[in-house]
Amino acid sequence: MLFSDSELIRKYLIPTAGNPKGAMEQVVEQLSAPQQVKNPKLITTGYGRKLVPADLAVTEITCHGKGAEYLTPGVKQVIDIGGQDCKTIQLNGNGNVVEFSMNDRCAAGTGRFVEVMMRTLGEDISDLDSFVAEATPVTINSMCTVFAESEVISLISKGEKREDIALGVLHSIAKRISSQYSKLRPKRGEAVLFTGGLSKSQTFSDVLAQYVNAPVQTDELSQYAGAIGAAQIGMKKLN
Repeated sequence: MLFSDSELIRKYLIPTAGNPKGAMEQVVEQLSAPQQVKNPKLITTGYGRKLVPADLAVTEITCHGKGAEYLTPGVKQVIDIGGQDCKTIQLNGNGNVVEFSMNDRCAAGTGRFVEVMMRTLGEDISDLDSFVAEATPVTINSMCTVFAESEVISLISKGEKREDIALGVLHSIAKRISSQYSKLRPKRGEAVLFTGGLSKSQTFSDVLAQYVNAPVQTDELSQYAGAIGAAQIGMKKLN
């Protein structure tokens, strides 16, 4: 994500593919050439923020708070579902974190979990919404990725429709994240900004709204919330 004076200039997204340092170096290379900003500064965040030399490294929770404020000014509730973790964040209405809850010990409830389940069903995660468009959710009891995969295979062998199983997976994740979200004691019915890769799925946003009992909003840049927040913090601190 390349910013200049709060204006988004370029964005670049690639999978880490088991090589986070190499992926970060590739992102830096792509955003640096051709150089469009005088004396560019590098701000890193997330699990790999210390893997490459940077002008500033910032924790991802702080970055997601500032990124959420940039996308939806005044927002106070954020749910982020990333590839490796899921975060629920409460803000003060000015992008500052008041409280947060984070699950980073299990892949269940993450984008990676959905990716594995969709692969098991023989579908690509990018086709998620169209795949479950006419589905009726099947109950998924297992939340451990390994056990859930076995359960999905068992449901397929019993003749359950693959799209129904996929929608059931989304419901199981939404139920889990809603429990994590409730720990922040959110104001009833207050709008939630949904960020992370899964926020690209309108179906999942709708399912999530059912479980948190509140409007769930997304933005076309929701997947970049952490990077946007890092840029905002960097511009303020380094300039």
